[in-house]
Amino acid sequence: MTTGTIGNDFLPAWWLPEGHSQTLWRKLSPSKVVEQKRQRIELDDGDYIDIDWATAVKPESSENKLIVFLLHGLCGCSSSSYILAMQSLLAENDIASVAMNFRGCSGEMNRLARAYHSGVSEDLEEVFIKVSKQYPAHDFIFIGYSLGANVLLKWLGEIESRPNVQKAIAVSTPFSLEYCSRSMLKGVSQIYGQYFVRRLLKDFQAKQKHLQQVRPDQAKHIAELGTAAGINSIWEFDDKITAPLHGFLSAQDYYEKCSSSSFLKSIATDTLLIQSRNDPLIPIKSIPTAQMMSSSVQLQLTHKGGHVGFISSSQKNWLEQRILDFLKS
Repeated sequence: MTTGTIGNDFLPAWWLPEGHSQTLWRKLSPSKVVEQKRQRIELDDGDYIDIDWATAVKPESSENKLIVFLLHGLCGCSSSSYILAMQSLLAENDIASVAMNFRGCSGEMNRLARAYHSGVSEDLEEVFIKVSKQYPAHDFIFIGYSLGANVLLKWLGEIESRPNVQKAIAVSTPFSLEYCSRSMLKGVSQIYGQYFVRRLLKDFQAKQKHLQQVRPDQAKHIAELGTAAGINSIWEFDDKITAPLHGFLSAQDYYEKCSSSSFLKSIATDTLLIQSRNDPLIPIKSIPTAQMMSSSVQLQLTHKGGHVGFISSSQKNWLEQRILDFLKS
């Protein structure tokens, strides 16, 4: 495979000409209806992660004994519109799929104080090992979106290669967590930052209250973080909550250790990066150069498309079809 940037063949719908409208359309438009069956994966640290299988195609009858493993973005879940759109198209092509909910994202509080963040590749590793033991004859393809894409690429760089991991696709990846966090401190992108920090604070406070009632031993770890009052940005949330809760020295330390750009050179899995120049959450300076990627990685950098948008008037489900073409190639 040729390393570097491949051609731009995405044309946005005329009524969604720029990045914000593409991003919001994906977020606000009606989702596909996909029947899912939940499986709970018990983790070695006493917590759990819920994964949701699309029931239309059972793994045993999946085309070429293939399972597609999907990872959602920040404040998302297995019911996010982009997850359901992909699971729907995979089912139409007789391919089994499962969506992993990060800790606390499945609609139930997780048991421990720790949560999820852009670098939780250890959770992905544990869940994958346990799922692959259930289906030892199957191969896997991974698709990650936004935060989930960053986790995926970090994990791929850490494992280097696995015989049962065929391919990977990362969509709208925040390759540099520092650049992306800083971009949401100003301009129009600040609107997204404020939305995310409100969601994160609401979830954090609900979890704190829940643990005080059922797990005081875990609630004390959150109490040690101090008050969340005055947090107004993603950077502040990561500095005061995400970093200390997960063993990082600061937001800067967390960003440096978990940004996927540092792991691209070590990826041995056939990987496609789908990225837009007008992504309102990801500044163009965070996009990796060819020198930063291994020969197994290729980047499709479109001029338009927004953040996990890619809504085209000329091709239905452009993003999902692009992913399907790559995984079938």
